[in-house]
Amino acid sequence: MTATRDPCSLSNYGAWRTKHTSVDFKIDFDVKQIHGSVVLQLESQTDKESEEVILDSNSVKISDVRVNDVEAKWEIKDHSDPFGAPLHVAVPGGVSKEEVIHIKIHVQTTDKCPALQWLSPAQTSNGKHPYIFSQAYPINARSIFPCQDSPDVKSTFSFRLTSKLPVVASGLYVGDRDHTATLGTEKVYEFEQKIPIPSYLFAVASGDIATARIGPRSIVATGPNELAACKWELENDIEKFLQAAEKLVFPYRWGEYNVLILPPSFPFGGMEIPIYTFATPAIISGDRQNVDLFAHELSHGWSGNLVTNCSWEHFWLNEGWTIYLQRRIVGAVNGDAEFHFSAILGWKRLEDDVEQFGKDHEYTKLVVNHDNVDPDEVFSTVAYEKGFHLLYYLEKVVGRENFDKFIPHYFDKWAGKSLDSFEFRDTFMDFFNETGDAEIKKNIATIDWNDKLYTPGLPPKPEFDTTLADQCFELANKWKDPSFEPSEKDVEEFTANQKLTFLETVQQAEKPLSPERAQLLGKVYNVATSTSVELKTSYLLVALKANDTSCFSDVAEWLGHVGRVKYVRPLLRALNKVDRQLALDAFQRHKDFYHPFCRGLAEKDLGITA
Repeated sequence: MTATRDPCSLSNYGAWRTKHTSVDFKIDFDVKQIHGSVVLQLESQTDKESEEVILDSNSVKISDVRVNDVEAKWEIKDHSDPFGAPLHVAVPGGVSKEEVIHIKIHVQTTDKCPALQWLSPAQTSNGKHPYIFSQAYPINARSIFPCQDSPDVKSTFSFRLTSKLPVVASGLYVGDRDHTATLGTEKVYEFEQKIPIPSYLFAVASGDIATARIGPRSIVATGPNELAACKWELENDIEKFLQAAEKLVFPYRWGEYNVLILPPSFPFGGMEIPIYTFATPAIISGDRQNVDLFAHELSHGWSGNLVTNCSWEHFWLNEGWTIYLQRRIVGAVNGDAEFHFSAILGWKRLEDDVEQFGKDHEYTKLVVNHDNVDPDEVFSTVAYEKGFHLLYYLEKVVGRENFDKFIPHYFDKWAGKSLDSFEFRDTFMDFFNETGDAEIKKNIATIDWNDKLYTPGLPPKPEFDTTLADQCFELANKWKDPSFEPSEKDVEEFTANQKLTFLETVQQAEKPLSPERAQLLGKVYNVATSTSVELKTSYLLVALKANDTSCFSDVAEWLGHVGRVKYVRPLLRALNKVDRQLALDAFQRHKDFYHPFCRGLAEKDLGITA
């Protein structure tokens, strides 16, 4: 039997490969379940060797399984965390190699499903209708329906989704995009995804959703109350980013690039759902200063969604490449100084995460062993930033002009496929050994790939253009003098990222501000009441470091308005240091608001059990 290379999947995808997935689901808000049927078209990879199909599943209820429309013998094996309970389906006698079978499974989700977040009307902006969104990343698709839940397996998808509220999914809408049906009346929404995608990119959302156009091939979807603000925030930049990406790689292949702005309990900045990026409302700040996130998410249209890591051990191939493309796009649109400034910010976050894990920790390696490891536990900026630094190093080795010729070659060669770090290495080496001059061939021969992929801790720090960052550091340095008198003019020319860097530098200074000085900073620079979630959160971290007790209750309250992991974890950690009981009380009060992914990480940070 052909071996698999993903330790996080219990399926036997080496023997069978999913070619197409069809779901016919009802989104049932009354019982908080998705139920219906899924049909998997599986192609045999061997010649009559395997007489069973093994699928990943986790906490789903299965009522019937049929193979080629005939009732099948099936069994759910014992559950083991974190990978669930595999479903075994008998295929007596097996089938010939490349022959396709159809497995139809009747399923319903349960209240233990980590992939679904059900929101009551009170948790939405207008308080009128419930809401649901899914988050299958990294191994939670198996909690919605049995599947080969591995990034090493890609299939096309058909969606037939019945709901009493408008629906979006990870496919192109079939029909006239009519969302005018009366809310509360059931309607069938259909979508098609004709480019093969892995299971973690399966996604659905349903709620009181309205749409508006933000570009020639883009719309924004969000709550009707937020639609105008979201349209204004995004319509100036999305197409610019797309065009810059296309110049760097090749034309966008997914047809549409749309954005769904979710309720605030969404745990990420964005999730690269094909066709529809799922995004946090925190980016809607009223100043178009946080839209760089979409340079990242649309880059996933090439890196991650089109070319995918074969397992979570090689996650950097998704995110390191995406960070690199994001910075090249922002540099192309806003100037090369922004490329370097973003890299400087990223380096600081990488330093923080390496310090949090410990510089010799397994999870600070670029390629991480995932045997019996929940990928959620490994999640940090390491794959993102250390992956970026490997690519930036390779760019320096061969020169940007030559590296830019490699970029489209790599993404075209692996389009629609999944790969590991060693296949990437070989692709890089083969390309430059074939196209490079004598000096390039000499330079690439010196690359120590084993060191780059397996050495823990920080990589060598490259030199960046610090023009934009120096302005932030200079202002932060002035605040070390208690007699410094600030003025709002200090930051009037700063971008939001520069303000953020200034605040982070003040917060991380060895000597904290006094409570009074922290309050002064917040007032003079208008960050204590900023409409930017990034800036307000960063200011609150400054105030907590200053032990400004007047902000403690504000922090506890703010933790019930932001659900993104990036904000929740540092705020809870900082509050825990100055008032553990308040931190525990705040978490208990807001934990049902948080997505399970965020909730689990917060429990770990606070040292409590579920």
